[in-house]
Amino acid sequence: MSERTAKYSITMPRDLAEAARERGGPSGLSAYVTAAVARQIERDNLDELIKVAEAEHGPIGDEEIQALRDQLLNARRGKDTAA
Repeated sequence: MSERTAKYSITMPRDLAEAARERGGPSGLSAYVTAAVARQIERDNLDELIKVAEAEHGPIGDEEIQALRDQLLNARRGKDTAA
């Protein structure tokens, strides 16, 4: 079952609209724009979550970020990161 949809009118630069229409392919412009808006909302939600976490626990340092990236990379490669 699909979600209910509504029709909206938006204004955007013509070059962006044409590029989106071309990239949308058979799925169409609406599907392409829907996916782009969904990704942006996910990013906005993540930014809000990070701000709340940093307000509560302090900012995350570059070394901590790199350590977590390394753990994720190792997990994707199937390496055991538990020490």
